[in-house]
Amino acid sequence: MSVPAIQTALQQMQALKAETAAPSASSMAANAIGAANSAVPQGGFATELKQSLERINSLQQTAAANTKAFQLGDPNVSLNQVMVDKQKAGLAFEMGVQVRNKLVSAYKEIMNMQV
Repeated sequence: MSVPAIQTALQQMQALKAETAAPSASSMAANAIGAANSAVPQGGFATELKQSLERINSLQQTAAANTKAFQLGDPNVSLNQVMVDKQKAGLAFEMGVQVRNKLVSAYKEIMNMQV
């Protein structure tokens, strides 16, 4: 990362810090709206990541169960259904791998930054 890019990122971080330190009228309005929508769960990044991994696992388990049922001759499971479930599970897994790769790359980049 070049020096101007780092300085730009630092300026953006400082602007965000200043914005959070002094709440504006728009943020107060957003808080009022957020209070009205308090039924929406506020989990954060870790919760969202965990839920995504659980969804990927669920897709893989469903695909495996349908494959086994088809192999055992279950008349309620078609080959099309098995193939679609396998593709969904494979795509979800690939997406998970790519997200992990991006997270590792971002972590390495942050660790190599000079303070």
